Amino acid sequence: MSAIIQTDQLTKSYGRSRGILDVTFDIQEGEVFGFLGPNGAGKTTTMRTLMGLLRANSGSAKIGGLDCWAQSTEVKKLVGYLPGEFTFDPGLPGRRLSNTWATCAVA
Repeated sequence: MSAIIQTDQLTKSYGRSRGILDVTFDIQEGEVFGFLGPNGAGKTTTMRTLMGLLRANSGSAKIGGLDCWAQSTEVKKLVGYLPGEFTFDPGLPGRRLSNTWATCAVA
């Protein structure tokens, strides 16, 4: 089996605030992987980095052999991601919001 998700010394810092430091793991294709930890452990930062929503300060992250930052559009075609906490643009009318969700569901 080959690794479908790989991180190697993945690090993201927010200045003096903690992010993630040297996170390294491989998840094999077909493997069930639980990502658990207390608040502030870096789970969300790691996931956002894997999805190409945040750029790591150092290290690497790959999904399906694709670089999570440089090839984030292709990565997003392979992965379904629903964040635990998400917000909407408060200025977006309901009708536009509905159309946005319909487009996301189809893509």
